[in-house]
Amino acid sequence: MKGLIAALVILLIATTFTAIYYYQKASAAPKTIEDSQAALQVEVNTLLENVGKLIVLPPDEKPVIATVADPTKLQGQPFFANAQIGDKVIIYPEARKAILYNPESNKIVEVAPLNIGQPDEAPATAPADSEAQ
Repeated sequence: MKGLIAALVILLIATTFTAIYYYQKASAAPKTIEDSQAALQVEVNTLLENVGKLIVLPPDEKPVIATVADPTKLQGQPFFANAQIGDKVIIYPEARKAILYNPESNKIVEVAPLNIGQPDEAPATAPADSEAQ
């Protein structure tokens, strides 16, 4: 009987600590989508502030930001030749600029012009010669 009581006490203690752990973890997590978005915006602002200390960024444009998750999938693309997991790709579509940044070393790895699929302008043709001789 004492063994059963001891096992129940141990189970109660383990359950209590587990509940406290998950309660604290849930309390630290953002409560709403707005909180998550605010935290993400702070992260983006910090990233752009750090990169802005290294290179002049377009002032009136919001960039598109991505994180390199698997550099092996980017092999064969010169822009990503030195990319590492966790590097940030900052794309400014209007300014047509792409920046590869390593936040761990706080270095710009690569900068390239961005070629977005704009249709080529048709070359101007000279009007047909309508004079008959």
